Amino acid sequence: MNTQERIQETLALMKQAQAKPSLEIMKAWEQSGSPTTGLTFYDLEAPSKKLYPMLTPLRNSIPRVSGRGGIQANWKAVTGLNTTKVTAGVSQGNRGGVVTTSVAEYNAVYRGLGIEDYVTFEAQYAGQGYEDVRALSTTNQLQGLMIQEELVLLGGNGGAVAMGTTPTPTSAAVTSGGTLADATYNVMCVAMTHQAYMNYSVAGGLSGQITRTNADASQDQFGGGCARKSVAGAATVSGGSNLGRVTSTVAVVPGAVAYAWYWGTSGNELLGAITTINSVNITATATGTQNISAMPTTDYSQNTLYFDGLLYQAWKTNSGAYIASQATGTAGTGTALTADGAGGVTEIDTALKYFWDMWRLSPTCIRVNAQESQNITRKVLAGSANFAGAFAFNVTQDMVAGGVRVNRYLNKFGMAGTIDIPIEIHPNMPAGTIFFDCDTIPYPMSGVPVVRRVLTRQEYYQIDWPMRSRKYEQGTYVDEVLQNYAPFAMGIITNIANG
Repeated sequence: MNTQERIQETLALMKQAQAKPSLEIMKAWEQSGSPTTGLTFYDLEAPSKKLYPMLTPLRNSIPRVSGRGGIQANWKAVTGLNTTKVTAGVSQGNRGGVVTTSVAEYNAVYRGLGIEDYVTFEAQYAGQGYEDVRALSTTNQLQGLMIQEELVLLGGNGGAVAMGTTPTPTSAAVTSGGTLADATYNVMCVAMTHQAYMNYSVAGGLSGQITRTNADASQDQFGGGCARKSVAGAATVSGGSNLGRVTSTVAVVPGAVAYAWYWGTSGNELLGAITTINSVNITATATGTQNISAMPTTDYSQNTLYFDGLLYQAWKTNSGAYIASQATGTAGTGTALTADGAGGVTEIDTALKYFWDMWRLSPTCIRVNAQESQNITRKVLAGSANFAGAFAFNVTQDMVAGGVRVNRYLNKFGMAGTIDIPIEIHPNMPAGTIFFDCDTIPYPMSGVPVVRRVLTRQEYYQIDWPMRSRKYEQGTYVDEVLQNYAPFAMGIITNIANG
C-alpha cells in the first residue's frame, strides 16, 4: 500500500467514526450509569472512616513510670521469711532459734518498639480538601504501635522460655471416618508461642527465623515464635477403602499456646492444621502449601527484640506461677473444662485454691478468649439440680432479652470470705488458654504499690526523618520494659478443648 492509499484509508475511517458518535456523547444529558462517568456529582463524605479495632486493655491499665536510664531495671525482693519454719517457743533464760530469709534478684532488659510509614508528595496533594494524609499517617502509626505493644505485654517471649524441640508425635491409623488413601503418613509438629499463633495460618505458613528489611534498608533477624520441628511420627493406613484417617498427639510443651501439624507421605509433609490443643484428627490430605522442609532444625521460639510479656513471665522457670494443662484426651477432641456440679469449674477452683495455699492471695482478673468465656458460662450453668443459682432479671414491657454470660467468678478461698473476680475477654488471648492475672497483692508491708508497671526509658516519640526523596517519612517509637514484682501471683491453664 502506497502513501496515497494510506491517506485515503485514514480519511475513510475518520468519516466512519464521525458518522457513529459514541454512546457516552449521545447520552450526555441523561443520568450516567456509574458514579464516575458523565457530568455526575460524586458525593464523597469526608473524611475517611477508621473502621478497625483499637483494643489495648493491658496497655491502658498498667501504670507507666519513667525509668532512670541504664540498660535494664534491677530490683531485689525478700521472698520468704523463716523459710525453715523455726518454732517460736523458748525455754527460761535461753534465746530463740535463728530464722532464715530468702532473697531473690530480678532484672528486666529495656527493649525498643517502633513502626514507620511514609506519605508521598503526590498523596498529600491528592488528599487536599478531603483528608490530611500526613496527620492520618501519624495517628495510624501511634495506634498501630499501641496495638503491637499490647501483643508484647501479653505474649512477648524475649528470653523467658526456650521451647526447644517439639516432641515426636504419637500417631495411629484408623480405617474409617476419613478420606485418606492407603499409604504410610508422616506426621510432624511445630509448637507455637503466642507471637507465632497471632501471626501465622495454614494458608500463609509459618516462619522460623524472620529477616526483616527496615525503612533504612538495614536488616533485623529474630525468632518467629516457633519451636524446633519434631521428628516424624508415622502411621500406615491400610484396608483399601480410601476412608482412612490418622490421629496424632504430642506431649504438652510449656510456653506453647498452639501446635502446627504437617502430614503426608515421605517428603510431602504439608501444613494442614493449627490446633490449640496438643492433638489432631487427620481425615484428609493437607490443604496448606508449606512443606515441613521450610521449617529449620533450630529453636526460634524466642524473639530477642521483645521483652517478656505476662504469659511468659508466668511460664518462666521458678516464677512460682500456677501452671496447668488439660489432659490430652481423645486425639483431635481433647479435654474440656469440668463443671463441678455446684455452679463452678473444677479447674478454676483448683487454681484459686493453689493461690491461697501457696501465696495467701487471689487473682484480680481472669482473662480468656471468647471460646473459653462461652465454655465457662456453659459449665457454670450446668450445675446439678441442687445448685441454687441467683439471677437478677430486669423486666421491661415489650422487651425480652435472651442469653446468659458468666462475667464474674466467686473465689471461695479467701481469708475474708468469697472474692469476686471479673472474667474479661482479651482480644489477643488464644482459644484454649485461661490466664489468671493479678494487679494487687494483699501484703501491707510489701513496699510494692503496684504489682507490675511499664518502665519507660523513653516514652512515645515521633521522628520526622530528613528528606531523601519526595516523601515525608516518619517513625513512632517507645523504649520500655514490663516490670513485674510478683510473677508468682499469675497463673495459666492451657490445652483446653472447646466444649
